Amino acid sequence: MTTSTNPPLPTTTPNLPPPFNNTNPQPQLLALGAEAHIYTTTFLLPSKKCILKHRPPKPYRHPTLDTRLTRHRILSEARTLVRCRREGVPVPGVLALDADNGWMMMEFVEGGTVKEGLQRLRERWKGRMKEGKEWDSREEEVKGLMGRIGEVVGGMHDVGVVHGDLTTSNLMLRPGREGKITSPDGIQRGDEGDLDEEEVNLDGEIVLIDFGLATQSVHDEDKAVDLYVLERAFGSTHPEVEEGFREVLRAYGESYKGAKVVLKRLEEVRMRGRKKSMIG
Repeated sequence: MTTSTNPPLPTTTPNLPPPFNNTNPQPQLLALGAEAHIYTTTFLLPSKKCILKHRPPKPYRHPTLDTRLTRHRILSEARTLVRCRREGVPVPGVLALDADNGWMMMEFVEGGTVKEGLQRLRERWKGRMKEGKEWDSREEEVKGLMGRIGEVVGGMHDVGVVHGDLTTSNLMLRPGREGKITSPDGIQRGDEGDLDEEEVNLDGEIVLIDFGLATQSVHDEDKAVDLYVLERAFGSTHPEVEEGFREVLRAYGESYKGAKVVLKRLEEVRMRGRKKSMIG
């Protein structure tokens, strides 16, 4: 099993917005961010799992300004998700929201993140090397994964949406094969829930999540920066598959009619990034 590098969650649940502060059972804290708290809860039926995103009040801001900013950001994120969903971009569906109290309920996406899946694959590679087993690059699976990422990002840009925080942590792998369940760490389980240490699932549908920094933009520069952020994420977090990013760009070019201009702009963004790194 791989160990998580995420900081431990607090033992006490942060203050929940109404009406969730009076529900039983209460939502379970999943992630704690600087701007929002993420919980798992249910929607209408106990069996229908969903995600609750709450933007808590910021005590350092004037209450009136804080309320306006929170309302604007919640509504902006919801509108972006609805637009993507309507245009066929795979994102969580919006189930309910209360902009005044700063919360939104969204569809729960089964599976794990691309980051978790690739990290698990890296651990498997290391394990096989230590045991003296034959190298298994899973090249075709990684290539297929990269291609699907490029298609989804191209589809998002095609409808005029820029993500703003495009990393492998914000790309979910929703399992698609029958009889297999992908756990949050990217490991596949069989029908009985037994952990298959030998199989790392890179199949499934790519679903974009966390649109808190997203904007609706037609500017090629914004889209190029989106791609650059994703490229840097692969380079820093998944260097073992960094070369495969070319497949992301290839699929992006085939799925977005304006890709040629964006990819040209990406070269300029890269040059600025290199120059900034050299200068410090």
